[in-house]
Amino acid sequence: MPSYPKDWIRDLVDRKLPWQLTKQMMSEFKDENRFDHYLAVLQERVPWDDAILLPLGEHLFIVQKEGGERVVKCDCGQEFGDYRENWKLEALVYIRDTREKLDEIYPGHRKCDPEWMELREFYCPGCATQLEVEAVTPGYPLIFDFLPDLEVFYRDWLGREL
Repeated sequence: MPSYPKDWIRDLVDRKLPWQLTKQMMSEFKDENRFDHYLAVLQERVPWDDAILLPLGEHLFIVQKEGGERVVKCDCGQEFGDYRENWKLEALVYIRDTREKLDEIYPGHRKCDPEWMELREFYCPGCATQLEVEAVTPGYPLIFDFLPDLEVFYRDWLGREL
């Protein structure tokens, strides 16, 4: 099984890897060090030193701080609190719940009916990057996307302790 170089992983993250190589990487068994290369590429891009344990999205990570605390952090450095809590509670939220607000992004007949659905946009308070969008019925509670079991992931899938 080939082990792909870190620069291939960097190009994959940047969406610059040629399609044939991307297809090859997707089709073959995952090499043992791919996750480590991926974390290293992500770590190089952030301005802080906290260790990235797991990416949650394009701009969000679970990190381990120096004292051992694990928090959700944006790539700009904004912290959203303990990873076991819903980070969205600390984000800026813009709710598209009227025809006028929905028309801004869905012109014409393609938009949803605001009586049946609203779009919630979540932004980082530190850098104003859009982090996620939820399409839910009005009044639906904030969705907590997932709660990873970091210890099991690292122990059983990566074969090492955190």
